[in-house]
Amino acid sequence: MRASSNSRAAMNEIVIFDTSVLINNQRTGRYSERIASQPGRIRNSSVVLAELSRGVTQPAERHFVGALEKSRPVLTPTESNWLESGQVLAKIMKDKGFEPAKLRDLHFDVLIALTARSSGAKLITSNRDDFELIRAYKDFQLEVW
Repeated sequence: MRASSNSRAAMNEIVIFDTSVLINNQRTGRYSERIASQPGRIRNSSVVLAELSRGVTQPAERHFVGALEKSRPVLTPTESNWLESGQVLAKIMKDKGFEPAKLRDLHFDVLIALTARSSGAKLITSNRDDFELIRAYKDFQLEVW
């Protein structure tokens, strides 16, 4: 009985894939099986879709991003997420002394993490360093592949 309740919980879990997983999979197919077998309700992040769109150079990539946009519901950072992201980045800058360029690089990742947190979603990434840094400031469900 416990296994079936765990299975039901996994099926109801919300999952967001980070840009790093989707790009790596698009280029190499490395995560295809894991993505296909991932239990839960997969959602897209509008921030991830924006990051993917920003990097599109080929028609096949444009098609990939367009298909993703239509495939699942999209979660978008709230006003609160945006405001909180600035506070998190200010703390990181104070503690770590990062330059503005590094903080800009982190900003979208912070927004993705905060959106996952406020949605009760698990974030799956292959960008361990940045997301574990962010999680030190704001806890959220994280799985690193």
